[in-house]
Amino acid sequence: MARRDDRTMDLLAWEPPQVAAGYAPTVAGRGSIDSQIARLISQALRDAADECDVSRSDVAAMLSYDLGRPVSEDMLNKWTSEAATGHRIPLDAFCSLVKVLKAKELLGFIPNLLGYVAVPEKYADIIEMHLIEEKTRDLDARKQALSSRLKGRS
Repeated sequence: MARRDDRTMDLLAWEPPQVAAGYAPTVAGRGSIDSQIARLISQALRDAADECDVSRSDVAAMLSYDLGRPVSEDMLNKWTSEAATGHRIPLDAFCSLVKVLKAKELLGFIPNLLGYVAVPEKYADIIEMHLIEEKTRDLDARKQALSSRLKGRS
């Protein structure tokens, strides 16, 4: 009987960490932006309840403290209801929700709508370096083309 070696790492099982913040596209789903936002907030609240045992009333209290104005559990329920079309989360409350729940996954929604991604600040220098290298390659290619054209004139 063959025994599996559980001390050796399976290199094929490794998956790179998720760099861009955001939930899987299936969480927001399709439909209006209002409905997608409601689903995302609902997921963030479920995650907080599952992972940190934080109730909606706890979240409402944290938001109230962070925003300096009252936020009720009923407001949270309306923000997560696709049927409550007249009640959408204000942007400052959305930002506060990300902060108090540490729900970085919510950050990816708005940039994604506009064709961007939200990445942690620690990757900013790497991205800038890549852009500089890309521009350098473009300039080198342009320089080479001009040099060839000048040589052809002599």
